[in-house]
This record gives sequence, C-alpha cells and structure tokens, in this order.
Amino acid sequence: MQIAVPSETHANERRVALIPDAVKKLVRAGFDVVIESGAGVHAGFSDTEYTEAGATLSSDTDALLGGADILLRVNKPALEDIKKVKRGALHISYLDPYNEAELIDAMAAQGVSSVSMEMIPRTTRAQKMDALSSQASLAGYSMVLLAANKLGRILPMMMTPAGTLKPARVFVIGAGVAGLQAIATAKRLGAKVDAFDTRPVVAEQVQSLGAKFVNIDLGEMGQTEGGYAKELTPEQLELQRLGMKDIISQSDIVITTAQLFGRPAPRIITKDMVEAMKPGGVIVDMAVGSGGNVEGSVPDETVVVNGVSIIGVANLPSETAQDASQMYSSNLFNLVTEYWNEETKTFNLNLEDDILKECVITHDGEIVNTAIKNLRT
Repeated sequence: MQIAVPSETHANERRVALIPDAVKKLVRAGFDVVIESGAGVHAGFSDTEYTEAGATLSSDTDALLGGADILLRVNKPALEDIKKVKRGALHISYLDPYNEAELIDAMAAQGVSSVSMEMIPRTTRAQKMDALSSQASLAGYSMVLLAANKLGRILPMMMTPAGTLKPARVFVIGAGVAGLQAIATAKRLGAKVDAFDTRPVVAEQVQSLGAKFVNIDLGEMGQTEGGYAKELTPEQLELQRLGMKDIISQSDIVITTAQLFGRPAPRIITKDMVEAMKPGGVIVDMAVGSGGNVEGSVPDETVVVNGVSIIGVANLPSETAQDASQMYSSNLFNLVTEYWNEETKTFNLNLEDDILKECVITHDGEIVNTAIKNLRT
C-alpha cells in the first residue's frame, strides 16, 4: 500500500505531513512511501533524509496524487487536486468540513474517503492522534515570543544598579491548550500573568502555572462534551468585555485564543478596548484566520491602533515548522498505524469505531459523517 505526501501549497505554510523518522517506521510496517521532492525543506528536512529513511522521491505531483492509496497532507487540498486522486483512496488532512461544502462534495463524488484531522475526538484513546491540540500548544508558545519581540521592553523583573525594571503584564484570554501554553511561556520569561476563561473549571490549571485567574460572573456557563467552551450569548459577551476592559488597559501584552469549532470566532476585544491600552502595547489574535477576536486585526498583518500593535498570524504553528511537523507527523503515524494490519497489509476503515465515526467525512461516494450530513438538511 502506497502512502504519498505532496508539498504544501497554502501561503505561509512551512510544515510537512511526515518527517523522515515517521517514514522509516511506516516503511518498516510495510508501506511504500512517496514524498514529493522538496516537501520537507521548509521544515528543515532534506530529500536525502527522506530517501535514507526509505522513501521514494517524486517530482511529478499528478502521478503522486494518482498513485496513492493514502494521501497525507497538513492543509486541505485544492479542488482541482481531488479529480487527480484515484477512487477508493484515503485522504487525511485538515479539511475545515463545516465551511468547505464544495470540497467535501467533490471528495464524495470522486469516491475518495477522507479523514478530517480537526474532527479527531477529544478522548483518551484518540489523544495521540489529536492534531488540534499538538499544534495549538506550539501556537501558544509562538504567540508569546511574537509579542515579546514586538514589545519595547523586557518581560521579567530586573534589578540593576541603574534601578529596578518591573515585570511586564500579560493577559491571556482563553485557557485551552494554546492559552495554557501561552501562560506557561510568559511565566517562564518572567512576566506577571493574568488569565480568563469562560469555564471556571480551568481556574485550577491556570493557577498551577503561576498565573492569576480572573473571575468574571457571566451567569450559567460550562463546556461541550469535547471540552470546548460553549458559545456566549450577546449579553454574556458584553459582560465579559466590561469585566476585562480594566485588565486590558493595564496590560503590556494581551493574547486572545477564543475560537468556536466550525464557526466564526467571537469578537472579544473592541476598538475602544484597544485604545484603552498604553501606547507600545501588543495584542496577538490567535483567531485572526477565523474572523478574529480583536476588532481591527488582519490576517498575516500587524496593525497599529493608537500606538498598540495588533499581530494577526493566521498560521501560528508554521512559525515553529520543524517541531510542528514532528508533532503532526506523530499524530498521523498514530492514526494510520492504529488501523493498519501488518499481516494482511490492509487498512481497516471501520466506521463503527469510536474515533473514525467522528473524523471520517466521506466514504464510498457518500458523506458519512453525521454532523456534516446534518448541515445539509
């Protein structure tokens, strides 16, 4: 069975779906692995490393797409690429299935089975395959470094003969995987950190990292079965903004991580809240690629409002492409080998499996995922 990895074509994407170490393990398990020439170079992996790991290189993208039994990617494919994939092949990548109806329809029409890495459930068994979490952790780290690099002062307290420098104040909004890593990174750099999340249950995690949990009474709250924060009502959003405005005005760095799966991100910080910050302050909007948490943020641009820099990097994991590729590659390897039978050399796409029934979107010419099917009714 042939696994193929094409080069990523999305703008500013430096990650690769498989690293050489994973290729070596897959070859050992009985797969033939084909890598498009140069696919790993932006993540720090040479063609030579892939061939030494047992992969075959290809410079013919169409032949690579057409010959694969399993296609592994980071990002969703272009529509025109789907027509080049053979019927019955399995395509695994991020797909954004809630917002990419035309792409999903094309995969079904082509008879391509597809797995959406965003849809891997948050369960103990699926944890090793959870790409959203692995990439979010690196995004949290990168956000703090981007902000620290832009801020015109240091983060830690420093005592010198010339006087004492106070620690910078960092406010992290959202204490999911990315937010917790942002908190931990800011604390390691010596900042004073406040954090807020709509789920009171995460307060203990925030405090265990040395940050102060900000309590804002929003009424009845909670989280979804998958552990995500529930969407706020307009009234709750306004209460949240009022509760955060004073903290934001005192902060040197604000990091927002609030995202809603399959839907536009909530607008948390308004223009007047930005203008209340001190000139020289920095905001990093993790959700800029899905609508943005911050009024005025622009994907892949730094916008300056009243002296405050709003950083909007749409693909934060790509900032640490080598490590992000290693973690994503591990997620894919764990997914593929979980359902691979080395004796029969077959892949068992069992739609009754508790993981696959959540993340398989198309199979045998149909949309089989319940949540995505329900969007069409």
